[in-house]
Amino acid sequence: MGNIVAIVGRPNVGKSTFFNRLIQRREAIVDSVSGVTRDRHYGKSDWNGRNFSLIDTGGYVVGSDDIFEAEIDRQVELAIEEADAIIFMVDVESGVTPMDEDVAQLLRKVDKPVLLAVNKVDNNKRLENAVEFYSLGLGEYFPIASTNGSGTGDLLDALIAALPVNEAEEETELPRFAVVGRPNAGKSSFINALIGEERYIVTDIAGTTRDAMDTRYNRFGFEFNLVDTAGIRRKSKVKEDLEFYSVMRSVRAIENSDVCLLILDATRGFDGQVQNIFWLAQRNRKGIVILVNKWDLVEDKKTNTMKEFEAMIKREIEPFTDVPVIFMSVLTKQRIFKAIETAVKVFENRSKKIKTRELNDVMLPIIEQNPPPAYKGKYVKIKFCTQLPTPQPQFAFFCNLPQYVRDPYKRFIENKLRNEFDLTGVPISVYFRKK
Repeated sequence: MGNIVAIVGRPNVGKSTFFNRLIQRREAIVDSVSGVTRDRHYGKSDWNGRNFSLIDTGGYVVGSDDIFEAEIDRQVELAIEEADAIIFMVDVESGVTPMDEDVAQLLRKVDKPVLLAVNKVDNNKRLENAVEFYSLGLGEYFPIASTNGSGTGDLLDALIAALPVNEAEEETELPRFAVVGRPNAGKSSFINALIGEERYIVTDIAGTTRDAMDTRYNRFGFEFNLVDTAGIRRKSKVKEDLEFYSVMRSVRAIENSDVCLLILDATRGFDGQVQNIFWLAQRNRKGIVILVNKWDLVEDKKTNTMKEFEAMIKREIEPFTDVPVIFMSVLTKQRIFKAIETAVKVFENRSKKIKTRELNDVMLPIIEQNPPPAYKGKYVKIKFCTQLPTPQPQFAFFCNLPQYVRDPYKRFIENKLRNEFDLTGVPISVYFRKK
């Protein structure tokens, strides 16, 4: 399983800015008002070939009367318990504060790597002032400036060295299918219907499933591991400690799956939270099958209702629209085996290895007929392509001027790859490199 790194500290020390720099996109809200990060943000990052998940926790405050602060404090403590390593961020401008000392006292009791990052160190004077953070009793510190990235390389080097190397899990070579979605969408009922027994507690109470659990499925010629994840709620709705654990483990289950079966409630639609789960799976380059459950409960269905619903989903997930959508009912077992057949096919697509000769025989004539448009008077000539040796389909196209290949042409190449080699349900990556 992947490593989890928690970023903790009091409010307004720059955790969100640091988080955004590591994941290379502005997902967390960054604001100078204390306490803006009321919940956690999740992201993936990598350094020196090691991938890890990041959690930007809310600012830690001790003794606050604010009900939100009390909740944030508990969530921070849970993140520390669940994480494999902790980055404790402080602010050289403010110096050592009583809150910093409270957090340090908490972290000194933790039996896992803790790295002290002193933020906003952007000149020599502040570098001298950072010495006072030795008083926190956490050993060496790392002076950084999250706004411009200064010092983050040394911090990440130390982080990777400190992260535990996960013991290799028993290699079953079985595909892992993660069943994901909002609470009460029918995930546990779906697995119960597949395996023919009441393996999971099923109630109308959202969040009954508290943890990610594996079930080996071996019926009708299919064999794989099913992972039932706890329902992922909107972050503002995460109140209970156990449910916060569930969210973190759901994220981890997605990251360590091959295919995600995204179940949604047809009566609620493809709402923002379901879309967030979809994009989480897509960013992790997982195969995806969308399962529209409770289709039998949709009223006033007409001839084109199913097509219109699918078209609505495809609009929301553009430009990655090559995703199978299955309409089913777990209650009546309508199309649930079709869902599994489709998931197995998506897994096969994700595992597909295309021979270099075959790839070139197919793609080079297409490229010759549809070359990249000239850009700034420069003509790109693509001479060779190959599939990279990665777990999911990634392709490299070698040319003379890769910097002049624009995004629309990359999407054109991706669509041609999908059409020619059947990569439905699989996010693919296309790179243009210097010949």
